[in-house]
Amino acid sequence: MKTNGTSNFTTAPKFNPGRFFATPGALQEIPPAEMAYAMYRHLRGDWGNVDKVDWKENELGLEEGFRLFSVYRTKAGTKFWIITEADRSATTVLLPNEY
Repeated sequence: MKTNGTSNFTTAPKFNPGRFFATPGALQEIPPAEMAYAMYRHLRGDWGNVDKVDWKENELGLEEGFRLFSVYRTKAGTKFWIITEADRSATTVLLPNEY
């Protein structure tokens, strides 16, 4: 599992994700098992391939209730995002061009 070394990664979810959503492009391009694994990582504070600034912002977001943003790639190389809303009402998997 790739992390940038600044996460306090745990096996238990760190937050309530609310309802799960996936955009049409995400459903078409991301294999279900890879989407599920990325969601597992996101919920446990492994933000994937975000830069150090976004990683720190996510850590602050856990404490302060801000939006959470992760970046992952499928085995085939497709980049995708997972975003959890600040109010924790919803978590969405999407492709960058669908934002």
